[in-house]
Amino acid sequence: MKANGRVFKFKDNVDTDVIIPARYLNSSDPAELAKHCMEDIDKDFVNKVKKGDIIVANKNFGCGSSREHAPIAIKAAGVSCVIAETFARIFYRNAINIGLPIIECPEAAKNIEEGDEVEVDFDSGIIYNKTKGTSFKGQAFPEFMQKIIAAEGLINYINNK
Repeated sequence: MKANGRVFKFKDNVDTDVIIPARYLNSSDPAELAKHCMEDIDKDFVNKVKKGDIIVANKNFGCGSSREHAPIAIKAAGVSCVIAETFARIFYRNAINIGLPIIECPEAAKNIEEGDEVEVDFDSGIIYNKTKGTSFKGQAFPEFMQKIIAAEGLINYINNK
């Protein structure tokens, strides 16, 4: 499994209320949530993001509430992967549960910049910055997590078994 896309870069402590503002939580429709993804931190994000693009952030991405709306909004906006130095624990679990690939790699998070073209190989954990010709070793997904992501989330994975 691979992800390939242009990078949108964010800093430390991007919380779930910035990923999807609370005023939009009256909907659980992924398409509706996607329309407002990241709007409080980057008003043009939803107009610029294209299917396959990648979010790169620093420490503690997804901190805040435990709602699944945040990773759902990111995935529905077309983001193929989130790379960060670290993730909030509940966000990490929610992302995997809904089938959004995320990968921790401090070196990649520090060295990849906004607009870089990046490829992520989930089998090996290799993150290749095509723009700069550099690569980084992130944590590869265990096989069972790859199956959950390939099934588009834990519920689909269980239902398919």
